[in-house]
Amino acid sequence: MGVDGLSPSQLESKTVVVDGYYGHVYLDPSDIIIREFNRLTHEEHQLNEELKSLRTLPAETTDGHTVSLFINTGFSSDLGLSLSVGADGVGLYRTEVPFLSRDMFPSSTEQKIIYRQLLNAFSPRSVTMRTLDIGGDKVPDYLSVPEENPFLGWRGIRVSLDHPELFLMQVRAMMRASIGYTNLKIMLPMISHVTQVDDALDLITIAHTGLLEEGLSITMPQIGVMIEVPAAVYQTYVIAKKVNFISVGSNDLTQYLLAVDRNNSRVANLYDNFHPAVLQAFVHIVNEAHRAGVPVSICGEIAGDALAALLLLGIGFDSLSMSASKLLRIKWVIRQCSFQHAKSLVQELLTFPNAAVIRQRLETELQAIGLGGLIRIV
Repeated sequence: MGVDGLSPSQLESKTVVVDGYYGHVYLDPSDIIIREFNRLTHEEHQLNEELKSLRTLPAETTDGHTVSLFINTGFSSDLGLSLSVGADGVGLYRTEVPFLSRDMFPSSTEQKIIYRQLLNAFSPRSVTMRTLDIGGDKVPDYLSVPEENPFLGWRGIRVSLDHPELFLMQVRAMMRASIGYTNLKIMLPMISHVTQVDDALDLITIAHTGLLEEGLSITMPQIGVMIEVPAAVYQTYVIAKKVNFISVGSNDLTQYLLAVDRNNSRVANLYDNFHPAVLQAFVHIVNEAHRAGVPVSICGEIAGDALAALLLLGIGFDSLSMSASKLLRIKWVIRQCSFQHAKSLVQELLTFPNAAVIRQRLETELQAIGLGGLIRIV
């Protein structure tokens, strides 16, 4: 939430209101504040009930353009909610979560069981599994390596390529889990060099060939790359020609483009997905991926932000991936507007000088189509 300097002793015997959307904590709030948050809670509950009717409907604009809506997950406990909202599949499965919750590296069999459960639950809808993305703020104790700047250090694909035996074990487990299913996709994180894509593809081919030689009937899954490092933004076309799909990791890309650690409360206010440079990067990635003939998706906080839905639609993303709790709200926004208008809106927004003006314009747009209430409660 970004609430810094709040100790448990300050909370003892106090009434507390926690605003998870805006990252605010109110200690001993006034009756006026309590009434306001009770009202917001009631409105949100009503909205959630109304949105249930959209579960089986497509995320289709008023002029017939369809966007796929996927969910992000890393816990098996998420499956119930994810399935209940009618997601088109899993756009990002964080495979590192089982690694972080154990005191040793999960065996191939353990990984296979976890992956197969997910593939079975969503079949025939696609499940995109990101290969191990440890490092930064996600380091298991048994792989801990002290670093002065972990976000610029040993993480993501760098770890996997330095330990090909671990990478081969993981992709073999994914493919073995996919036997009898056709919905597995594999995604490579933290790519900054084209050679990393080549090396990873070679290892995946080795894993697939080995399984075929063992007599297993396994279809080679689609392979994609996450664009979340500035260097990869400017190599999007070359990278896209080597893989089946591209996905933008908006959280890390924004962090690296703006040189802002979003977990550092001193500078967190400078972290903004609506920064003009970030939006320009999104536009460049989508255009280059489409020029290469591959679909492009986006995941991260902005994908589940109702204020950004028209923006991402207009930029041309083929799919959005978000937490399950946000999916029906994003679908609601998309179904209320036209694709052509969203594209025109993006051209206007790209001329704006800063994030605050862009946000203000998007708020006005949501209010104009009768969705102003989403601004506060989403």
